Amino acid sequence: VQLVESGGGLVQPGGSLRLSCAASGFTFSSYAMSWYRQAPGKERELVAYISSAGGSTVYANSVKGRFTISRDNAKNTVYLQMNSLKPEDTAVYYCNARWGARYDYWGQGTQVTVSS
Repeated sequence: VQLVESGGGLVQPGGSLRLSCAASGFTFSSYAMSWYRQAPGKERELVAYISSAGGSTVYANSVKGRFTISRDNAKNTVYLQMNSLKPEDTAVYYCNARWGARYDYWGQGTQVTVSS
């Protein structure tokens, strides 16, 4: 099983980034996918969730209206479009795949830094 995040980097406040998470080694279309983030000194928090078929999404209040999660089951990839970025969005962003309570996979993370 592999989850490989990409697309992180340094961006100025107000800018945009698009994160990608390429999955392999499991039946991607059967798994709910999420993006989490962890800032220095803070606990990991849920940023966005998308159901296996993509029909249901959930967002943290702090990112509603700015971030959009989507998935392409044909490409085994989940995305996080991040707009109007703020310094408080600075964190390591992790991709998560989950099926029930038993199957729970994590990527290695990608750094997002929002700074002028």
